[in-house]
Amino acid sequence: MSEVYAFIEAEKTTHNVALLCRLLKVARSSFYAWLAGAKTRSARKTADDALAHEITVLHVASKATYGVPRIHAGLRRLGHRVNRKRIERVMRERGISGVTRRRRKGLTRPAKRAVPAPDLIGRDFTATVPGMKLVGDITYIATDEGWLYLATWLDLATREIVGYSMADHHRAGLVVEALRMAAGRVQLMPGCIAHSDRGSEYTSDELRREIGRLGLRQSMGRTGSCFDNAAAES
Repeated sequence: MSEVYAFIEAEKTTHNVALLCRLLKVARSSFYAWLAGAKTRSARKTADDALAHEITVLHVASKATYGVPRIHAGLRRLGHRVNRKRIERVMRERGISGVTRRRRKGLTRPAKRAVPAPDLIGRDFTATVPGMKLVGDITYIATDEGWLYLATWLDLATREIVGYSMADHHRAGLVVEALRMAAGRVQLMPGCIAHSDRGSEYTSDELRREIGRLGLRQSMGRTGSCFDNAAAES
């Protein structure tokens, strides 16, 4: 019935409402009641979209591990008083769910006496031209056959994923292959910044050598601060 009312609303500027209601066999009072409720529905949808944005920010920052309880707690810490059932509904409607990450032994070891690279980004996730700033991250996706790891490099000027690699492991080679794809697809400027977190994949000798070979500059955010690499994580 909503489709019928929506049709009448769309056509009422060219046809008489009474005529349309008679032809479509609906009561005018019912149409006007639906029309009055449209503003309420629109306001509720706008509020749900705003809540979904806040939920997504927390969900991404948690690397997709937060479910309803921790999202609810996170929103409360930020000063949002939202009913838990509403959070559950919004997350369900948008397919947002938490994942419990299995404990597993790390496959990649940091280089001995690895010294993290300086932060050359400083949370300035902007670039005037392509090929000047790349930000990288690794995420994981649950599949029927186990975890699938995805490494990406994003160009801050175009906001495009210019290099990526997928595997059933998250060793240093995963991020190296993604960086090689980026170098092969776009023109990286001399001294282009390759920014990441301080994960063992990024402090590895293998990645450092590849960055040096490509003439790039390595940059890293602080440990435990997702906001230092927020552009890649989002």
